[in-house]
Amino acid sequence: MKKILLIATGGTIASKSTQDGLSPRISPEELLSYVPEAEKLCKIEAVQPFNLDSTNVRREHWLQLEKIIEENYGRYDGFVVCHGTDTMAYTSAALSYLIQNNRKPVVVTGAQRPIDLAITDARANLLDSIRFACDNRAHGVNIVFGGAAISGTRAKKERTKSFNAFSSINYPAIAIIQDQRIVFYIDDKELLSEPEKFYHEMDSRVFLLKLIPGSDGKVLENLIDTYDAVIIESFGVGGIPTYGDDCFQEQIRRFVDAGKLIVMATQVTHEGSDMSVYRVGQIVKNTYRLPESYDMTLESTIAKTMWILGQSKDPEKFRELFYQTINHDMLFSPMDGEYSEQ
Repeated sequence: MKKILLIATGGTIASKSTQDGLSPRISPEELLSYVPEAEKLCKIEAVQPFNLDSTNVRREHWLQLEKIIEENYGRYDGFVVCHGTDTMAYTSAALSYLIQNNRKPVVVTGAQRPIDLAITDARANLLDSIRFACDNRAHGVNIVFGGAAISGTRAKKERTKSFNAFSSINYPAIAIIQDQRIVFYIDDKELLSEPEKFYHEMDSRVFLLKLIPGSDGKVLENLIDTYDAVIIESFGVGGIPTYGDDCFQEQIRRFVDAGKLIVMATQVTHEGSDMSVYRVGQIVKNTYRLPESYDMTLESTIAKTMWILGQSKDPEKFRELFYQTINHDMLFSPMDGEYSEQ
C-alpha cells in the first residue's frame, strides 16, 4: 500500500466561519476525517507547517514546502499539499521549479468552500488528490481540482466561486478523475531521464508591472533600486508604447544597463505573446534582447523568474534557463528568431 504525506497549509478547505469571515481553523487530522475512503487507498500521515489564508503565502512558504518534501522524499510515495485557491497557481508553479524531474507526485489541492459544509467541493478534491498521488503514472507537480489534474506550471484560477475554478492554459490537462477512475491524457513518466533535483533559493525582488493605456515609462525609474527584475504585462502579443516619446525605451535601457532584467509577458490569458509581430514589440525586444513569456502562464513566468534569479543574476544564464522547458511550462522557445518546438 502506498504511503502519502499530507501537508496542510490552511486555505478555504480548512476554514471555519468567524465574525470576521472565513479563517483557517481545521487541522489536517480533521480534514482526513471527512474522507474516510482514503484509508482504503493508502497510508496517510500529516504535517502542518503553517496555517494561512493563501493570500499571505509567499516565497518563504514555498521554500518551506520544498524543504519538507525533500527531507521526506525517501519516506513517502507521494505528497498532497492542501492550499488556499487564491495563490495556488503561484505555489504549484514555484514548486515545479524548486522540485524538478521528480518521479513521485506532488499534488496541490484545495476547495472553493470549507470541507465541513454540507455542500462543498472539498471532499471530492481531497479524495481525488489522494487517489491521483497513489497512481503509478503520476509524477511531477500538479494541481488536482474539479476533477482534473493540471500541470503545476499551466494552472490558472479563472473563477472566484465556481467549483471548476482552475483551467489548464495553453496546454491539455494531464488527466481527469471521474467515478474513482483516472484517465491520463499525458502519460510521460517514462520519458524522465534526469535525476530528481531540489533547489533552495528564490529571489523575491521581482515586480509585475501591468500596462494600461497611457502608462508612464518613468514608473520603471521608481523600481530600479528595489527590484532585480520587472515583468511587464503588455497588451496583445506584446509591445512597448511610445506615446510620441521614447520614455519607456529610455527607462528600459537604464534598467538593463544597471544589470537588472526586464521580462515581457502579455495580459491575454490564451495563446501567448510574440513580440516579433508588430513594430512596437520587435524593435524594443531586439534592441535590448528582452526575454518574453510566449505561451507560459503569468504565474509560471513570475515563479520561474524568481527561481532563476535565485541561482544566477547573469542575463545570459537567465535567458538560457528561462527558455528551458520545465514541467510542461513552455511549448515553444526562440531559436535564431523563430519558434522552435521543444
